[in-house]
Amino acid sequence: MVRIPSPSSRGGVAIRLSIFDVAWASISPLLALYFRDANVFLQGDVATIGWYAVVWSGLSLVALLVFRVGDGVASYFSVHDALDVLKAVAFAELMTCGVLFSLTRLDGIPRSTPIIHALVLAAGLISARTFLRVFNRTRAGQRPASSEHIVMIGSNQLTSLYIKMVEALAMGSRRVVGVLDQRPQMVGRAIEGVRILGDPQDLESVVEEFAVHGIRVDRVVVGGELELLSDEAQSEVQRVCKRREIDLNFVPRLMGLNWLPAIDRAPEPGGSAAFEIPGYFRVKRFIDFSAALMLIILLVPLLAGVGLLVLLDVGSPVFFWQQRLGEGGRSFLVYKFRTLRPPFDWRGQRVDQNQRMSWIGQLLRETSLDELPQLLNVLVGDMSLIGPRPLLPEDQPENPAVRLMVRPGVTGWAQVNGAKLLTAEEKDRLDEWYIRHASLWFDLRILVLTIQYVLKGPPRPEGAVANSNEARGNDGAQWRNLAAAKRDVSGL
Repeated sequence: MVRIPSPSSRGGVAIRLSIFDVAWASISPLLALYFRDANVFLQGDVATIGWYAVVWSGLSLVALLVFRVGDGVASYFSVHDALDVLKAVAFAELMTCGVLFSLTRLDGIPRSTPIIHALVLAAGLISARTFLRVFNRTRAGQRPASSEHIVMIGSNQLTSLYIKMVEALAMGSRRVVGVLDQRPQMVGRAIEGVRILGDPQDLESVVEEFAVHGIRVDRVVVGGELELLSDEAQSEVQRVCKRREIDLNFVPRLMGLNWLPAIDRAPEPGGSAAFEIPGYFRVKRFIDFSAALMLIILLVPLLAGVGLLVLLDVGSPVFFWQQRLGEGGRSFLVYKFRTLRPPFDWRGQRVDQNQRMSWIGQLLRETSLDELPQLLNVLVGDMSLIGPRPLLPEDQPENPAVRLMVRPGVTGWAQVNGAKLLTAEEKDRLDEWYIRHASLWFDLRILVLTIQYVLKGPPRPEGAVANSNEARGNDGAQWRNLAAAKRDVSGL
């Protein structure tokens, strides 16, 4: 599942640290030195110890800000938040050891102190947040004397989400007491701390057993629609709920999801998709990975410099993202350097559109340097160096079957033959031409033309568009003849 970040203009880094975090980061170096050797304060150089403590504290606070440890809400402290704390502590220790060892080689300080400091800092930060979470739960009040008891059917993501919502919103007035699942291997396990008790066809016996212990099952909730169960299980669940007057509900309906129409982004069959892509695409992924890795290593100074310019000009974060459609119609996030300032100022007032683009942003767009982060998309396999440009879902052509057969590219045949000067239909025809005729030499030619494009601007050779139009016309005629032949055969 793609994890969607916050919109770029609302994803900046805020300086947010609690008083406890600042205080603990300040005293933890001294505590680490004391735990390592209590006599170090008597035998050591006070100035040296103070210098070390200041550096340790300062870099620890920087790490807490970088990993946004202060953004978490203590009342909802989770494993994810704890991992962020551990990452920040590890980063702080690496920075501290690197700086201090380079400058002083840790003279006068026991070499095991950084490890002790990491344990002290992490233990304090996590313990404080755990205490606040427990305190807030206790302060929330007592559970009601009686609760509605729920049995869930199906151990899946919807069931997990429903259990979490009941725990968060019901305040003890509703409780999920058990889960039933058709898979025998799941029995005895737990989902969100709730035990999987048996098969859905065992609902009658489970309800009776709870009744023996003084718990009346008031509601059965299916983690999906009824089709999730076999015919026998459906009949049994409905029979038991009707006979015992137990409410039967379904998570999609409770959440209002049952009316949502299914979104089908799969390419439509037929048309110009009726061909096999060249065999070159079978080795193209290896070429893309190797080239992207080398380019990232070579361009690290340029990437860092552009990122710093964006940070100073536009602010944090330095990356802009959009969800696009890639190979097979799968969604992915494409990244660029930001070139527009936020749409609202610090007072919440809307900024005029003409004022959002600076000369630095304009320069990055004209030189295509804002596209450099897409090398990371190539590295992880979302994109290719050469291919049809990824489009927003609403910008897809009428029949996107061909362009979705391959990975989208950072640059492509349409980009070096006019780019923004072309119509959407012309771009689609040029991209289809590339897919049909792709080869290593064709890719090298596009790379050379891309460099010329960056230096001289977008050309528009009418020959490439004319060739793509002629090719599509011939292929369309062949497809229409084939379709007519199929209709004749079906009519016999």
